[in-house]
Amino acid sequence: MTTATLGGGCFWCFEAIFMQLDGVTQVRSGYSGGSEETANYEAVCSGASNHAEVVQITFQPETIKFEDLLQVFFSLHDPTTLDQQGADIGSQYRSVIFYHNQEQKIQSEKVIEQFQKKLSKGKSKEVIVTKLSKFETFFKAEQFHQRYWLNQPNSSYCQLVINPKLNKLSQYFPDLDQRLKDSGK
Repeated sequence: MTTATLGGGCFWCFEAIFMQLDGVTQVRSGYSGGSEETANYEAVCSGASNHAEVVQITFQPETIKFEDLLQVFFSLHDPTTLDQQGADIGSQYRSVIFYHNQEQKIQSEKVIEQFQKKLSKGKSKEVIVTKLSKFETFFKAEQFHQRYWLNQPNSSYCQLVINPKLNKLSQYFPDLDQRLKDSGK
C-alpha cells in the first residue's frame, strides 16, 4: 500500500471521486499543513490555520499509479486559481500536493509540467499554482466529514457540486472509475 495526500478545494469532492477508483482502498478527509492545535473545521475555515482541506488516499500501486491519481486530481479541479475552488475561497482550499517521498515529488513536477503545456497549447495565459509541499502530518477531519457523499447523497452540495464531478470522472477516465460503473450510479 502507498499513500498520497492531495488538496484541491473541499475535501468532500475529492473523497467521493477517489473512492471510485480501482486500486484505492481508503480515502480519508482531513487537514494538512498546520499544527495539531488548529486541526479542526472551525479553525481551518477561518483561513488562519495554515491547513489545507485534503484527502489522504491509500492505494495499491500495482493497480493504480500515483501518476493516475494526479491525472484525476488535475482534471477535476482548477489548479490555476490561487486559494479558491468555485465558491470556496481561502488558503484552506488551495491546490496542493503533499508529497510523501522524492519519487512522488518528481512525478508531481512532471504532471504539473504536462498540464501547464496543455494550457499553453490552448493559448491560455493561466498558470498552474498547485503547491508542492513535503508531507509532514495528516489530521483526520471530524467524523461528520468522512464519507460525506455516501452519507448525504441528497444534499444540495452533493447534487450540485459532487455529482457533476463524478460525471466528469466517468467521462474523462472510463477505465479508472470501475466502482462507479459497478454501483450503477
